[in-house]
Amino acid sequence: MSKTLPGALRIVLLAAAAFAWQGAAAQDVTVVGPVTKIVLAADGNSAVATLKDGKSGNEVQLNVTDELTLDKFKDKRIVEGDEIRARFQSRDGQNASKSFRKTAGC
Repeated sequence: MSKTLPGALRIVLLAAAAFAWQGAAAQDVTVVGPVTKIVLAADGNSAVATLKDGKSGNEVQLNVTDELTLDKFKDKRIVEGDEIRARFQSRDGQNASKSFRKTAGC
């Protein structure tokens, strides 16, 4: 039994470390603030929206690819100056938007 305990303990520790690393890598970040700039791609399949974080005052650029939000940009339901609550994940130095909506609804 003494031989299996260290092996089992090692497996449990490795599994715990792997889950902790995945959780930290895929953590969502939320920012609330006004849109300062929206740049639609020429093909209309993506956009870069810049928000001013209400807490820190820093500007945050988000890559937006979901069709619903892109449609709101195109038909001006979301424009510069609107207050937005956005959720995103940072991957490879870029912020990929997961949720992008007005704080008052839309």
